[in-house]
Amino acid sequence: MTTPARRTLRTSRAFLGATAAAAALTLAACGGNVGGGGDAAGSDFPTGPVTITVGQDAGGSTDLIARAVAEGMAEDLGVSVPVVNRAGANGALATEEVAGKPADGYELVLLNASLITITPLAVSEDEAVDLADLEVLKGLSQDDYVLLASKESGFENLDDLKDASGDIKYGTTGVGTGSQLAQAALFAQAEIEGTAVPFDSGSPALTAVVGDQVQVATVQLGEAKPQIDAGNVVPLLAFSAERNQFLPDVPTAVEEGYDVPVSQYRAVAAPKGLPEDVKARLVEAIDAAIASDAYASFNENNLLTPHEISGEEVTTEWTELAERYQALTEEYDISLAEG
Repeated sequence: MTTPARRTLRTSRAFLGATAAAAALTLAACGGNVGGGGDAAGSDFPTGPVTITVGQDAGGSTDLIARAVAEGMAEDLGVSVPVVNRAGANGALATEEVAGKPADGYELVLLNASLITITPLAVSEDEAVDLADLEVLKGLSQDDYVLLASKESGFENLDDLKDASGDIKYGTTGVGTGSQLAQAALFAQAEIEGTAVPFDSGSPALTAVVGDQVQVATVQLGEAKPQIDAGNVVPLLAFSAERNQFLPDVPTAVEEGYDVPVSQYRAVAAPKGLPEDVKARLVEAIDAAIASDAYASFNENNLLTPHEISGEEVTTEWTELAERYQALTEEYDISLAEG
Protein backbone atom coordinates (compact mmCIF):
# COMPACT_ATOMS: atom_id res chain seq x y z
CA MET A 1 0.00 0.00 0.00
CA THR A 2 1.29 3.47 -0.80
CA THR A 3 1.68 6.09 1.91
CA PRO A 4 -1.33 8.13 0.63
CA ALA A 5 -3.43 4.98 0.80
CA ARG A 6 -2.44 4.44 4.41
CA ARG A 7 -3.48 7.98 5.25
CA THR A 8 -6.80 7.42 3.46
CA LEU A 9 -7.32 4.25 5.44
CA ARG A 10 -6.63 5.96 8.78
CA THR A 11 -8.99 8.81 7.89
CA SER A 12 -11.77 6.42 7.02
CA ARG A 13 -11.38 4.12 10.01
CA ALA A 14 -13.94 6.07 12.00
CA PHE A 15 -16.56 5.18 9.43
CA LEU A 16 -15.93 1.43 9.44
CA GLY A 17 -19.00 -0.38 10.65
CA ALA A 18 -21.21 2.65 10.05
CA THR A 19 -22.17 1.49 6.58
CA ALA A 20 -21.32 -1.57 4.54
CA ALA A 21 -20.55 0.64 1.57
CA ALA A 22 -17.87 2.55 3.48
CA ALA A 23 -16.26 -0.70 4.58
CA ALA A 24 -16.26 -2.01 1.02
CA LEU A 25 -14.64 1.16 -0.28
CA THR A 26 -11.94 0.97 2.36
CA LEU A 27 -11.19 -2.66 1.57
CA ALA A 28 -11.03 -1.91 -2.12
CA ALA A 29 -8.59 0.93 -1.53
CA CYS A 30 -6.34 -1.34 0.52
CA GLY A 31 -6.57 -4.31 -1.77
CA GLY A 32 -6.72 -6.58 1.29
CA ASN A 33 -8.87 -7.95 4.06
CA VAL A 34 -9.73 -6.85 7.54
CA GLY A 35 -10.56 -9.97 9.46
CA GLY A 36 -11.17 -11.15 12.98
CA GLY A 37 -12.17 -7.67 14.17
CA GLY A 38 -8.56 -6.44 13.77
CA ASP A 39 -7.66 -2.82 13.15
CA ALA A 40 -7.11 -2.09 9.45
CA ALA A 41 -4.03 0.12 9.77
CA GLY A 42 -2.47 -2.17 12.32
CA SER A 43 -3.04 -5.25 10.14
CA ASP A 44 -1.40 -3.57 7.13
CA PHE A 45 1.66 -2.35 9.04
CA PRO A 46 4.41 -2.76 8.06
CA THR A 47 4.59 -2.58 4.27
CA GLY A 48 8.34 -2.07 4.14
CA PRO A 49 11.56 -2.28 6.16
CA VAL A 50 11.59 -1.20 9.82
CA THR A 51 14.98 0.28 10.64
CA ILE A 52 16.63 0.12 14.08
CA THR A 53 19.28 2.80 14.57
CA VAL A 54 22.08 2.22 17.08
CA GLY A 55 24.06 5.12 18.51
CA GLN A 56 27.21 3.03 18.98
CA ASP A 57 29.73 1.34 16.71
CA ALA A 58 29.12 -2.10 15.26
CA GLY A 59 30.30 -5.03 17.35
CA GLY A 60 29.61 -3.61 20.83
CA SER A 61 26.98 -4.85 23.26
CA THR A 62 24.33 -2.34 22.17
CA ASP A 63 24.81 -3.19 18.51
CA LEU A 64 24.67 -6.93 19.14
CA ILE A 65 21.46 -6.59 21.16
CA ALA A 66 19.86 -4.56 18.39
CA ARG A 67 20.75 -7.17 15.80
CA ALA A 68 19.42 -10.03 17.93
CA VAL A 69 16.11 -8.21 18.42
CA ALA A 70 15.97 -7.19 14.76
CA GLU A 71 16.33 -10.79 13.63
CA GLY A 72 13.35 -11.92 15.68
CA MET A 73 11.26 -8.89 14.73
CA ALA A 74 11.89 -9.46 11.03
CA GLU A 75 10.60 -13.00 11.32
CA ASP A 76 7.46 -11.85 13.13
CA LEU A 77 6.75 -8.79 10.96
CA GLY A 78 7.55 -10.43 7.65
CA VAL A 79 9.76 -7.54 6.49
CA SER A 80 13.45 -6.79 6.78
CA VAL A 81 14.62 -5.02 9.95
CA PRO A 82 18.03 -3.52 9.12
CA VAL A 83 20.29 -2.16 11.86
CA VAL A 84 22.09 1.11 11.13
CA ASN A 85 24.97 2.43 13.24
CA ARG A 86 25.18 6.19 13.92
CA ALA A 87 27.85 6.43 16.60
CA GLY A 88 28.48 9.63 18.51
CA ALA A 89 27.83 11.48 21.77
CA ASN A 90 26.92 8.30 23.70
CA GLY A 91 24.01 7.69 21.36
CA ALA A 92 22.59 11.23 21.41
CA LEU A 93 23.13 11.85 17.69
CA ALA A 94 21.29 8.71 16.65
CA THR A 95 18.50 9.18 19.17
CA GLU A 96 17.82 12.78 18.21
CA GLU A 97 17.89 11.80 14.54
CA VAL A 98 15.25 9.12 15.06
CA ALA A 99 13.17 11.32 17.37
CA GLY A 100 12.89 13.86 14.55
CA LYS A 101 11.56 11.37 11.99
CA PRO A 102 7.89 10.66 11.21
CA ALA A 103 6.11 8.67 13.91
CA ASP A 104 4.97 5.96 11.52
CA GLY A 105 6.70 2.94 13.04
CA TYR A 106 9.37 2.55 10.39
CA GLU A 107 12.18 4.18 12.39
CA LEU A 108 13.23 2.82 15.79
CA VAL A 109 16.21 3.36 18.06
CA LEU A 110 17.99 1.07 20.51
CA LEU A 111 18.36 3.15 23.69
CA ASN A 112 21.01 2.93 26.38
CA ALA A 113 19.70 4.02 29.77
CA SER A 114 22.90 5.96 30.43
CA LEU A 115 21.98 8.40 27.66
CA ILE A 116 18.85 9.34 29.61
CA THR A 117 19.99 8.86 33.21
CA ILE A 118 23.67 9.86 33.21
CA THR A 119 24.65 11.84 30.09
CA PRO A 120 22.45 14.82 31.13
CA LEU A 121 24.76 15.18 34.14
CA ALA A 122 27.70 15.78 31.80
CA VAL A 123 26.23 18.02 29.09
CA SER A 124 24.20 21.20 28.85
CA GLU A 125 20.42 21.10 29.05
CA ASP A 126 20.21 21.81 25.31
CA GLU A 127 22.40 18.80 24.53
CA ALA A 128 20.59 16.34 26.81
CA VAL A 129 18.17 13.84 25.27
CA ASP A 130 14.68 14.02 26.75
CA LEU A 131 12.81 10.73 27.11
CA ALA A 132 9.59 12.69 26.62
CA ASP A 133 10.53 13.08 22.94
CA LEU A 134 10.31 9.32 22.44
CA GLU A 135 7.75 6.53 22.56
CA VAL A 136 9.41 3.78 24.60
CA LEU A 137 8.21 0.40 23.38
CA LYS A 138 9.95 -2.23 25.49
CA GLY A 139 12.75 -2.76 27.98
CA LEU A 140 15.19 -5.53 27.04
CA SER A 141 18.10 -6.33 29.32
CA GLN A 142 20.57 -5.38 32.02
CA ASP A 143 24.32 -5.33 31.40
CA ASP A 144 26.52 -4.93 34.47
CA TYR A 145 29.77 -2.99 34.66
CA VAL A 146 32.98 -4.51 36.00
CA LEU A 147 36.14 -2.74 37.14
CA LEU A 148 39.13 -4.35 35.43
CA ALA A 149 42.86 -4.10 36.13
CA SER A 150 45.69 -4.81 33.72
CA LYS A 151 47.89 -7.77 34.53
CA GLU A 152 50.94 -5.49 34.57
CA SER A 153 49.40 -3.26 37.25
CA GLY A 154 49.62 -6.04 39.80
CA PHE A 155 46.22 -5.08 41.25
CA GLU A 156 44.31 -8.03 42.67
CA ASN A 157 41.62 -6.24 44.69
CA LEU A 158 40.26 -2.84 45.65
CA ASP A 159 42.80 -2.39 48.45
CA ASP A 160 45.61 -2.60 45.90
CA LEU A 161 43.93 0.13 43.90
CA LYS A 162 43.51 2.33 46.98
CA ASP A 163 47.18 1.89 47.86
CA ALA A 164 48.16 3.15 44.39
CA SER A 165 46.05 6.31 44.69
CA GLY A 166 47.55 9.23 42.78
CA ASP A 167 49.46 7.15 40.22
CA ILE A 168 46.49 5.65 38.40
CA LYS A 169 45.24 6.14 34.88
CA TYR A 170 41.73 4.80 34.51
CA GLY A 171 39.73 4.32 31.33
CA THR A 172 36.04 4.98 30.83
CA THR A 173 33.75 4.32 27.88
CA GLY A 174 33.17 8.06 27.46
CA VAL A 175 31.89 11.20 29.11
CA GLY A 176 28.37 10.82 30.46
CA THR A 177 28.40 7.02 30.54
CA GLY A 178 27.71 4.52 33.29
CA SER A 179 31.36 3.56 33.17
CA GLN A 180 32.39 7.12 34.00
CA LEU A 181 29.81 7.56 36.76
CA ALA A 182 30.63 4.22 38.41
CA GLN A 183 34.34 4.93 38.58
CA ALA A 184 33.97 8.57 39.57
CA ALA A 185 31.59 7.67 42.41
CA LEU A 186 33.78 4.80 43.62
CA PHE A 187 36.94 6.91 43.53
CA ALA A 188 35.22 9.77 45.36
CA GLN A 189 33.88 7.52 48.11
CA ALA A 190 37.09 5.49 48.48
CA GLU A 191 39.26 8.62 48.22
CA ILE A 192 41.22 7.27 45.25
CA GLU A 193 42.97 9.81 43.03
CA GLY A 194 43.66 9.13 39.36
CA THR A 195 43.59 10.50 35.84
CA ALA A 196 40.53 9.69 33.75
CA VAL A 197 41.06 8.65 30.13
CA PRO A 198 37.74 8.64 28.25
CA PHE A 199 37.32 6.41 25.20
CA ASP A 200 34.50 6.34 22.65
CA SER A 201 33.14 2.96 23.72
CA GLY A 202 33.89 -0.21 25.64
CA SER A 203 36.06 -1.85 22.98
CA PRO A 204 38.91 0.70 22.95
CA ALA A 205 38.75 1.05 26.74
CA LEU A 206 39.13 -2.71 27.08
CA THR A 207 41.99 -2.75 24.60
CA ALA A 208 43.73 -0.01 26.60
CA VAL A 209 43.58 -1.90 29.90
CA VAL A 210 44.69 -5.16 28.25
CA GLY A 211 47.70 -3.28 26.92
CA ASP A 212 48.33 -1.46 30.23
CA GLN A 213 47.85 1.94 28.59
CA VAL A 214 45.53 2.47 31.55
CA GLN A 215 45.86 0.52 34.79
CA VAL A 216 42.12 0.05 35.30
CA ALA A 217 38.95 0.54 33.30
CA THR A 218 35.24 -0.03 33.81
CA VAL A 219 33.62 -1.97 30.98
CA GLN A 220 30.37 -3.83 30.51
CA LEU A 221 30.70 -7.48 31.45
CA GLY A 222 29.52 -8.79 28.07
CA GLU A 223 32.51 -7.14 26.42
CA ALA A 224 35.00 -7.86 29.20
CA LYS A 225 34.32 -11.55 29.97
CA PRO A 226 36.39 -13.07 27.13
CA GLN A 227 39.46 -11.15 28.29
CA ILE A 228 38.72 -12.09 31.90
CA ASP A 229 38.45 -15.76 30.96
CA ALA A 230 41.67 -15.54 28.95
CA GLY A 231 43.48 -14.11 31.98
CA ASN A 232 44.37 -10.89 30.17
CA VAL A 233 42.69 -8.66 32.77
CA VAL A 234 41.81 -8.99 36.46
CA PRO A 235 38.23 -8.23 37.63
CA LEU A 236 38.39 -6.21 40.85
CA LEU A 237 34.69 -5.65 41.50
CA ALA A 238 31.28 -5.37 39.84
CA PHE A 239 28.99 -2.35 40.03
CA SER A 240 25.74 -4.35 40.16
CA ALA A 241 23.51 -4.20 43.22
CA GLU A 242 24.12 -7.93 43.78
CA ARG A 243 26.85 -10.31 42.63
CA ASN A 244 26.60 -11.03 38.95
CA GLN A 245 25.73 -14.65 38.22
CA PHE A 246 28.52 -14.80 35.63
CA LEU A 247 31.15 -13.47 38.09
CA PRO A 248 30.14 -15.21 41.33
CA ASP A 249 33.59 -14.82 42.94
CA VAL A 250 33.91 -11.09 42.25
CA PRO A 251 32.59 -8.76 44.98
CA THR A 252 30.39 -5.77 44.28
CA ALA A 253 31.17 -2.18 45.15
CA VAL A 254 28.22 -2.33 47.54
CA GLU A 255 29.79 -5.31 49.33
CA GLU A 256 33.01 -3.33 49.65
CA GLY A 257 31.06 -0.60 51.43
CA TYR A 258 30.47 1.86 48.59
CA ASP A 259 27.09 3.06 47.33
CA VAL A 260 27.74 2.64 43.62
CA PRO A 261 25.12 0.36 42.02
CA VAL A 262 25.32 1.30 38.32
CA SER A 263 24.15 -0.98 35.50
CA GLN A 264 23.36 -0.44 31.84
CA TYR A 265 19.78 -1.01 30.70
CA ARG A 266 18.50 -1.04 27.15
CA ALA A 267 15.15 -0.48 25.46
CA VAL A 268 13.58 0.01 22.05
CA ALA A 269 11.92 3.36 21.28
CA ALA A 270 10.27 5.23 18.42
CA PRO A 271 9.46 8.87 17.66
CA LYS A 272 6.77 10.36 19.89
CA GLY A 273 3.21 10.22 18.58
CA LEU A 274 3.21 6.67 17.27
CA PRO A 275 -0.32 5.48 16.36
CA GLU A 276 -1.58 3.05 18.97
CA ASP A 277 -2.22 0.26 16.46
CA VAL A 278 1.29 0.55 15.05
CA LYS A 279 2.78 0.69 18.54
CA ALA A 280 0.88 -2.45 19.52
CA ARG A 281 2.15 -4.27 16.43
CA LEU A 282 5.75 -3.30 17.12
CA VAL A 283 5.53 -4.34 20.77
CA GLU A 284 4.02 -7.65 19.63
CA ALA A 285 6.99 -8.19 17.31
CA ILE A 286 9.53 -7.31 20.01
CA ASP A 287 7.78 -9.66 22.43
CA ALA A 288 7.96 -12.44 19.86
CA ALA A 289 11.66 -11.77 19.31
CA ILE A 290 12.66 -11.84 22.97
CA ALA A 291 10.50 -14.90 23.66
CA SER A 292 12.44 -17.00 21.15
CA ASP A 293 14.95 -19.65 22.14
CA ALA A 294 17.52 -17.95 19.91
CA TYR A 295 17.24 -14.70 21.86
CA ALA A 296 17.40 -16.49 25.21
CA SER A 297 20.61 -18.16 24.06
CA PHE A 298 21.93 -14.79 22.88
CA ASN A 299 21.36 -13.29 26.33
CA GLU A 300 23.13 -16.16 28.04
CA ASN A 301 26.04 -16.19 25.61
CA ASN A 302 26.52 -12.43 26.02
CA LEU A 303 26.08 -12.46 29.81
CA LEU A 304 22.98 -10.27 29.70
CA THR A 305 20.31 -10.39 32.38
CA PRO A 306 16.78 -10.18 30.92
CA HIS A 307 14.99 -7.03 32.02
CA GLU A 308 11.94 -7.25 29.81
CA ILE A 309 9.52 -4.60 31.05
CA SER A 310 6.92 -2.40 29.37
CA GLY A 311 7.69 0.97 27.86
CA GLU A 312 5.80 2.66 30.67
CA GLU A 313 7.85 0.80 33.28
CA VAL A 314 11.05 1.79 31.49
CA THR A 315 10.06 5.46 31.63
CA THR A 316 9.35 5.26 35.36
CA GLU A 317 12.51 3.31 36.16
CA TRP A 318 14.85 5.50 34.13
CA THR A 319 13.35 8.69 35.54
CA GLU A 320 13.99 7.42 39.07
CA LEU A 321 17.55 6.40 38.16
CA ALA A 322 18.25 9.86 36.75
CA GLU A 323 17.17 11.42 40.04
CA ARG A 324 19.27 8.96 42.05
CA TYR A 325 22.40 9.55 39.98
CA GLN A 326 21.98 13.30 40.18
CA ALA A 327 21.76 13.06 43.97
CA LEU A 328 24.89 10.87 44.02
CA THR A 329 26.94 13.38 42.03
CA GLU A 330 25.73 16.24 44.20
CA GLU A 331 26.51 14.39 47.44
CA TYR A 332 30.09 13.64 46.43
CA ASP A 333 30.66 16.80 44.37
CA ILE A 334 31.30 14.79 41.18
CA SER A 335 31.48 16.63 37.86
CA LEU A 336 31.10 14.25 34.93
CA ALA A 337 31.65 17.09 32.49
CA GLU A 338 35.31 17.17 33.49
CA GLY A 339 35.73 13.68 32.01
